[in-house]
Amino acid sequence: MEHVDVAVIGGGQSGLAAAHALRGQGLQPVVLEASVQAAGSWPRYYDSLTLFSPARYSCLPGLPFGGDPDRYPHRDEVVTYLLRCADQLDAEIRTQTRVRDVRPGDGAFMLGLEGGGRLAARAVIAATGTFGRPYRPDLPGLETYTGTLLHAADYRTPEPFAGQRVVVVGAGNSAVQIAAELAGRARVTLAARHTVRFARQRTLGRDLHWWLARTGLDTLPAGRFLSAPPTQLVIDDGRYRAAVTSGRPDRRPVFTGIDGAKVTWTDGSTEEVDAIVLATGYRPDLGYLTPLGALDTTGHPRHREGVSLTHPGLAYVGLEWQRSLASNSLRGVGRDASRAARHIAAYLART
Repeated sequence: MEHVDVAVIGGGQSGLAAAHALRGQGLQPVVLEASVQAAGSWPRYYDSLTLFSPARYSCLPGLPFGGDPDRYPHRDEVVTYLLRCADQLDAEIRTQTRVRDVRPGDGAFMLGLEGGGRLAARAVIAATGTFGRPYRPDLPGLETYTGTLLHAADYRTPEPFAGQRVVVVGAGNSAVQIAAELAGRARVTLAARHTVRFARQRTLGRDLHWWLARTGLDTLPAGRFLSAPPTQLVIDDGRYRAAVTSGRPDRRPVFTGIDGAKVTWTDGSTEEVDAIVLATGYRPDLGYLTPLGALDTTGHPRHREGVSLTHPGLAYVGLEWQRSLASNSLRGVGRDASRAARHIAAYLART
């Protein structure tokens, strides 16, 4: 069996940041990425996705994004950027290597790989993000719906929905962006349990992220005090608020029931709906840690600011609100990766 000092599970933005930080501690991590390239979930996001943060605030430690620092990069630019980070990273990255499970071993973590291989690691950083575990809420009647049902993780372009009646469930950035895009081709309702809350993308000529950095709100270590992530604000340059205000998409509370393809609204009215898109977020994709006993009953890791509370040689990078508002973003993941790497280096020095 192969033995390594540190295995980083996941080769997207979190895994690359973790590997870079571990190299800074003098360690030789092995990055295990399930897909064919070290770009994480970015190649699978919907085609029109554009970052809400400018390029200057959207880079990993050690490598600027390049180009106009004030532009808002497109999804494909992010993919290219991450592949460039991987190429310049002085660490071993193994693609098409999916970790099936992690179990306790004799002084090490035993990683079972898809296909039957095994790997022993003295320490592990779990950096697999959330995209692989879309959250599908238990909405009334949803299990009986006979139309097209998909999560935002499966949405790519509006063309297949042209001329259809579509309901997008959610109130965050992805929900509003997808609903507004679909409204150009279909009749769309944005359905949510609470009001959509907008945040201006620019104030007094400065991007929101400039203000977050200047005030310290972006790095405020508030994660440990939150029992649940707060309601997501929709970062808006004016287009999305205008779209919702004009009724394209229109805005309604979540439906109260479904019968076949017929949706019942809170006012008692019913109508046929061709498709429902669940833009309802994600949960940590850490099922491979279940045999280790590192997760709670909901599948969330037992940790404090990215350091496991169950296994001293285990750490996390890329969790939502792991430590701060920016923890699972390109602009913030590097800070948490540095903390995790310091913890792992200290642990390995003790053992």
